[in-house]
Amino acid sequence: MLFLCISQNLYIYCVIFLVRKTLRTHPYTTNLSIIFIYANMSEKYLRRHITMFKIGVIGDEVSQDFATVVNFVNEYNLDSIEIRSVWDKLPHQLTNADIDEMKRLLDGTDIEIIGVASPFFKCDMDNEQERKEHLDILKGCIQTAKAFNTNLIRTFVFWDTGKTVERWDEIISSYDEPRKIIDDEGIILGMENESTTSLSTAKLTAQFIEEIDSPNIRGIWDPANEAHAKDGITPYPDAYNQMKPTMVHAHLKDAAPNPDSGEMESVPVGDGVIDWQGQLQAFVDDGYDGHLCLETHWRPTLKIDDDLLNRPGGKAFSEAGEEASRICIEKLQGMIDNLK
Repeated sequence: MLFLCISQNLYIYCVIFLVRKTLRTHPYTTNLSIIFIYANMSEKYLRRHITMFKIGVIGDEVSQDFATVVNFVNEYNLDSIEIRSVWDKLPHQLTNADIDEMKRLLDGTDIEIIGVASPFFKCDMDNEQERKEHLDILKGCIQTAKAFNTNLIRTFVFWDTGKTVERWDEIISSYDEPRKIIDDEGIILGMENESTTSLSTAKLTAQFIEEIDSPNIRGIWDPANEAHAKDGITPYPDAYNQMKPTMVHAHLKDAAPNPDSGEMESVPVGDGVIDWQGQLQAFVDDGYDGHLCLETHWRPTLKIDDDLLNRPGGKAFSEAGEEASRICIEKLQGMIDNLK
């Protein structure tokens, strides 16, 4: 299947153009391999230059089986996988044997492991034991990241206490130890705006990053999380403009109010309140050249319970994920076809 970034008609036109040019230049060419090489090169070249940003998926939004994830990424010709849980293990729990098998499945592809979607510091701010355990989680995630030659690890700042402003200095100082760890390892922590944490909005997340003032702590922009946040504002363009100066990575999902309760819930990409067409265009116009990873968080045949949404991972979370992610990727294709 043709990758999302260009329409099938444009792709076919470009392949025909290149093949005709080859035949005019080399009229006696009979080697069909040249045609196939052009087909592959034109697709890769054009999608890089039309969108600039790259498309990936958080693996467990498709399956816990890594082979299934790799096949999905290959089928849609995506660029990358972000690791959150594989074979019912979180990133810091993966063994050397697990990593070797993942590398075997990736061998021969050009799929990039773009980052580790860790649960780091999704814990109780006032629980010292949990905080110590999460420092070990961070160290384990660093090992996994390095095994795949990536330096990006997604991170958070504690479950929301309802007192972010009052405890701001504590929140800032809580990253003293993590900073020491990552500075020695060459790791970038991607701070995600997350509605259930102390940095629930783009505004707070950007403020935290700017005050920390470290090149190794940057932002992961998730528009749908802004829509879920109690104090959130319009995700695009308003919250995006707050987050943009810090951004090294982005997540793709959508949200809309439940018609009965009015509470925000995940929906297929393009069916919610996020202006994804505008956001994608802004990525292009602003020269964003990082990755946008699908984080579906919606299932067509079942509802994911809140605890799993807050702590995603494992078989129950991934159930029906491949079908949902196919729907979302194909919806995204239509939006990317409309980019200017």
